[in-house]
Amino acid sequence: MILAGKLAVCILLGYLIGCVSPSYLIGKLRGYDVRRSGSGNAGASNTVIMAGKLLGFIVALLDILKAAGSWWLCAALFPELAVAGPLAGVSCLLGHLYPVFLRFRGGKGLACLGGLALATSPKTLLILFGVALLIALLTNYVAVVTVSMSAIVPLYYWYLSGFVLGACILAVPIVPIFCKHLVNFRRIREGKELRLSYVFNKQKELDRIGYEEEE
Repeated sequence: MILAGKLAVCILLGYLIGCVSPSYLIGKLRGYDVRRSGSGNAGASNTVIMAGKLLGFIVALLDILKAAGSWWLCAALFPELAVAGPLAGVSCLLGHLYPVFLRFRGGKGLACLGGLALATSPKTLLILFGVALLIALLTNYVAVVTVSMSAIVPLYYWYLSGFVLGACILAVPIVPIFCKHLVNFRRIREGKELRLSYVFNKQKELDRIGYEEEE
């Protein structure tokens, strides 16, 4: 297979895997459309809002694994192609953000960023999880964590591997992720964005932003 064909396979496989949304599927099983409920985000954070912490954790885990799995699959298919893994992983993340099956209304990408870290190594995931946790404790907003990690992941990969092209590929989602979070930053400014402390003090946060849960 010629180089262009291999690159196309990596992009297509990664994107299609990313388009599979556990958050949406769980929502349909429970009788709601995650894109029209809660925060309107087809990802783990909105699953926590709509279906609870356990299902939110399951969604996050599946999103991590789909990004890592895309990387591992294409790296195994094309071991001679150094960019195969990063290209497939990033394509998966973009599929998660803009899934064709959901009319391009997907999630925000934090768990998939974790998947890119995991694909590098479990140690990398643990280190970057610690960084994300520190940012979360300092800011109390998922949006700030996600946008920050979209830049930190490729920088850390560059530091570890010295593979400039791979790091540049991993940096591609920075702008789409930032754009996906513009609405969150607007709500932060207006005092209407749920803080991470929602996980521990649900009713207080819902009362603070004036949100009424769906029956």
